[in-house]
Amino acid sequence: MQAFFSDHFVLPLPPGHRFPMEKYARLRERVAGELPQVVLAEAMPADDVMLGRVHTLEYVRRVSAGTLDPKEQRHIGFPWSPQMVERSRRSTGATVAACRAALVDGVAANLAGGTHHAYADRGEGFCVFNDAAVAARTMQAELGPGTRVAIIDLDVHQGNGTAAIFEHDASVFTLSLHGEHNYPFRKASSDLDVGLPDGCGDDAYLVALGHALTDLFAQFTPTLVIYLAGADPLENDRLGRLALTHDGLLARDRRVLTACAERGLPVAIAMAGGYGRDIEQSVAAHFATIRLASQFQRACRRAIPASAGGALV
Repeated sequence: MQAFFSDHFVLPLPPGHRFPMEKYARLRERVAGELPQVVLAEAMPADDVMLGRVHTLEYVRRVSAGTLDPKEQRHIGFPWSPQMVERSRRSTGATVAACRAALVDGVAANLAGGTHHAYADRGEGFCVFNDAAVAARTMQAELGPGTRVAIIDLDVHQGNGTAAIFEHDASVFTLSLHGEHNYPFRKASSDLDVGLPDGCGDDAYLVALGHALTDLFAQFTPTLVIYLAGADPLENDRLGRLALTHDGLLARDRRVLTACAERGLPVAIAMAGGYGRDIEQSVAAHFATIRLASQFQRACRRAIPASAGGALV
């Protein structure tokens, strides 16, 4: 299985900042040391053409030039820097690369990504560019008319930016299973939203997920799935408010990957959120997702039409 990383591009943050920048390098190091079946590659940056399929050209220009106003920077949650721009492009490029690899191999991953709060014309919530949206649009451009993408967003926070971008687009299905009372406090409208109460544990979460996946595949037949496998539904996550155990989170991943494997659907995985009070808890959850995904590669590959992967070899 291929996994793409961008952690060499670190944006400078003030002391005490809530964003766990170091978890990405720790995740890559653990994957490199313990999963020889995973081939690591540094992501290439998303270019303006890719970004422009989702984001307004004016927004891309102002991000790149460093002319975002202070309010826009506060909404994003990062101070502007050239490193911020490069990391955001690289993280987006990694999800594009993971989609391309998944179409050939069945499953692939971005060891970052899941920046689902970014809208077409603005960023927020530690999200500058919307990597899943850019990847979906890039795959549609490369594979041609009729390409349908399902975005399964299991970060604890609703993917409001993604939902808004695709709200009136029947070719992309957005599913968000999230904490109902968590950020963003004004939700957008996904194709399928499932809001969960604070303190929701493994059993209730997995029941809700099972119903959501059944509804998704009853309504929509995708060419490709982009899966945001957030670690922030874990109990004791600083920004989470749900109460899943590590076993519950792994069962979640298994259900998503099994549903895709049963249908022969290629899956590109992004890590999304994870803000454990002990950062190693988030790293461990992301690592478990990657390890499990590598076991599903052949299952998801078997039924992929040769024409889908062949166009990108």
